[in-house]
Amino acid sequence: MSTELDVQLDQEVARQLKIISRGVAEIVPKGELSQKLRKSIATKTPLIVKLGVDPTGIDLTLGHTVVLQKMKQFQDLGHRVHLLIGDFTATIGDPSGKSETRKQLTREQVLENAKTYSDQVFKILDRSKTEIVYNSDWLAPFTFADVIQLTSTMTVARMLEREDFHNRFTQNLPLSIHEFFYPFMQGYDSVALKADVELGGTDQKFNILMGRMLQKEYGQPQQVCVLLPILEGLDGVQKMSKSLGNYIGINEDPVNMYGKTMSIPDSILLRYFELLTDLSLEEIEELRSGIASGSVHPRDAKMKLAWMLVARFHDGDAADRAEQHFKTVFQKGALPEDIPVVSIAAEPLSIVQLLTTNNLATSNSDARRLVQGGAVKVDGDKVDRPDQQIVPQTDMVVQAGKRKFIRLKVE
Repeated sequence: MSTELDVQLDQEVARQLKIISRGVAEIVPKGELSQKLRKSIATKTPLIVKLGVDPTGIDLTLGHTVVLQKMKQFQDLGHRVHLLIGDFTATIGDPSGKSETRKQLTREQVLENAKTYSDQVFKILDRSKTEIVYNSDWLAPFTFADVIQLTSTMTVARMLEREDFHNRFTQNLPLSIHEFFYPFMQGYDSVALKADVELGGTDQKFNILMGRMLQKEYGQPQQVCVLLPILEGLDGVQKMSKSLGNYIGINEDPVNMYGKTMSIPDSILLRYFELLTDLSLEEIEELRSGIASGSVHPRDAKMKLAWMLVARFHDGDAADRAEQHFKTVFQKGALPEDIPVVSIAAEPLSIVQLLTTNNLATSNSDARRLVQGGAVKVDGDKVDRPDQQIVPQTDMVVQAGKRKFIRLKVE
């Protein structure tokens, strides 16, 4: 017969499992997570939750925050979270999902990138409840004998079951031996931390399962794998990526962040709410029903999402200003009130030069694309030729794209 204590324990396990399962693609195995939660709650011993990041770049996008959001939920439930900086593994590079061997980074590059991670991730995680660890602490001292012992736990045939390795092997594309070491190293991280749970994207499934296997080999309880979906970018189709240009960076200025959010397709709107915000599932379902019935316009729902994202990564005042800017520029067709003033000489110059020298375009080719795409205006008139010459005048307004403006001041 269940006691009142058992009932309370069941209720708390169910509550935590509901929060953890939100937006998750897969939990492997889910039954073990329930057991671990039950033991954790009953013994008042927090689970050890691991998330590994390789600092191969310096800027995080909203796509990166999906797994960080899940980590924050574990924090809020009272569990111990370890943010593992892969300062050792990053020098090799994660081959997951890659069709070619990744360029190896120097240790100096990795450490420089790692410095920028903290300020970004702590826009989401609670700094006081986050333990930062570096896998060079246990991987760097490995001897060659240690490496042989570690890699003896897996056959080459099993490694080639991994899709990206298999594809490159069968297509006769380069597949370096050192790339096989990466899953072993990530897996050993779980052994070193005695992790109960490891978080990662669905593209990390092989690596995270390696952690389970190695923990068994080393006589440890096996971790549960919590896999998060890959967030689609602004095109609504491909993975959010800086290289594809379909991203929203968490360090972007509020106006750009708000405006980009407003451009996402309706088809992924609710997915963004689920994966990127704390809005309850009940409120998301109300939005879903409202959009389906026509009582809620997708534009209004996007404005709610855009405000929430800007407020999270900046603050509420910045979100209010970004929203007002959007309403002024895009809904009313008026110019924003806070256009930056740029001092400029009176000499004629090409529109391409004007755009690139004033940070309205990242390069000459980018400037030409903007002009050819009809995205450039001078005093409200569309510029349609990249070779067009502009004679600067005081108070002349130059617009590039939907969100970038400058007002000229001739000296």
